[in-house]
Amino acid sequence: MINWDKPRLRVTGLKKHYGDRVVIDGVDLEVFPGQIVALIGASGSGKSTLLKCLNLIEEISDGQIFLDDEEISAPGVDEDEIRAKIGLVFQSFNLFSHLSIMDNITLALKHVKGMSKEEATKIAQKWLDRIGLGDRGDSYPDKVSGGQQQRSAIARAVAMDPKVLLLDEVTSALDPELVGEVLDLIRDLKKTGTTILMATHELAFAREVADWVIFLEQGKIYEANEAKEFFANPQQERTKAFLSRMAL
Repeated sequence: MINWDKPRLRVTGLKKHYGDRVVIDGVDLEVFPGQIVALIGASGSGKSTLLKCLNLIEEISDGQIFLDDEEISAPGVDEDEIRAKIGLVFQSFNLFSHLSIMDNITLALKHVKGMSKEEATKIAQKWLDRIGLGDRGDSYPDKVSGGQQQRSAIARAVAMDPKVLLLDEVTSALDPELVGEVLDLIRDLKKTGTTILMATHELAFAREVADWVIFLEQGKIYEANEAKEFFANPQQERTKAFLSRMAL
């Protein structure tokens, strides 16, 4: 159930440039508690950079980012503290290869949230059970499939109980037969009310699961609407052309 009282994440006038190259050009968006927002667009449209800005991995050039009522883009904020509240999962998994899957999940719980090993292990095991890897906690990332690695990376992020989960093309590095198991996990997270902003090329999945869709091109939002209306009745010619190219 989406809580429409106030946005969980609010972005106003966000810009990001590298020298003269503008990557994000004045983006405004809102994500409400329990909402899934799909961010779509061609490669190079700025989706990944936008997510990295929201997680404070990339320093913004202009604009403001608010998490609940806190401006997290203000000078002097504790970036590590903010990142504990905004989970980000990359397309390339980014699991620590020298740690077991269990240790990958418990690491931040212990060192960022200050949990005991026992408490962190209990939470990690709950998520391993939930993603179907309850008996693989002692395995190392290279001993499980790509789909299992990506589910583990998502479990590592949600185990921190973030206010917002950012997913950056989390299926793009997977073999086609492994995509479904990761998408199933996102469906499960939707049922639990997890707030998600996800960049994705899986447009059929976005149409099915997302509440709201944003079409990004050249760092600008060209169209945004409720998912069903967005795909059934796109308004902008660029949107229509993109969906046509993607066979939707």
